[in-house]
Amino acid sequence: MTIASNRGDFVRFALEQGVLRFGEFKVKSGRISPYFFNAGLFNSGLSVGRLAEFYAQALVDSGIEFDMLFGPAYKGIPLSTATATALARHPALSGRDVPFAFNRKEAKDHGEGGVLVGAPLQGKVVIIDDVITAGTSVRESVDIIRQAGAEPVAVLIALDRMERAGRDGELSEHSAVQDVQRTYGMPVVSIASLTDIMSVLEADATLAEYREAVQAYRARYGI
Repeated sequence: MTIASNRGDFVRFALEQGVLRFGEFKVKSGRISPYFFNAGLFNSGLSVGRLAEFYAQALVDSGIEFDMLFGPAYKGIPLSTATATALARHPALSGRDVPFAFNRKEAKDHGEGGVLVGAPLQGKVVIIDDVITAGTSVRESVDIIRQAGAEPVAVLIALDRMERAGRDGELSEHSAVQDVQRTYGMPVVSIASLTDIMSVLEADATLAEYREAVQAYRARYGI
């Protein structure tokens, strides 16, 4: 499977699952977006299992050296768990058993205590999440990983919207993904991006009605 086909296949999978939809949606920024991506709708065993395979393939394709995964609470918890499972089955890793860990929102004051669950944070750590909006969970994750003496080496997400923040006329120079890369000096790997969504729109006649709106949105807010 080529990298391009993996990215296009993911967009089509997200459409099939109703995770990616086209229309008019008011998003967190207040903008009216012609598409909406809600990774929380990957909510069954089969869909999360397939999602994890896409995450695993994107990480393998990136060529990044890593020792373990870290999933920020809450969405990163099932993502890190499922992706570690998919990596263990990935032919390129030859049966390698990839550890993972995640954090609690509140420290536990009994039992083993603390905010961390799972394998000890050590070596080169990939942070896994669904999307990057403000970069808050990345900042918190980087702090946790570094405090443990480990090294954050990349962020792995499902979709890069390739979109600048801010109000019209006051748009930021970079996207949230670019800001994370510049701030922490590490790559953000996405299974797919807005470019891949547009490629699928161009190739699928049944989606032709949405092409112009998505193109216009990207021209206005995209990087």
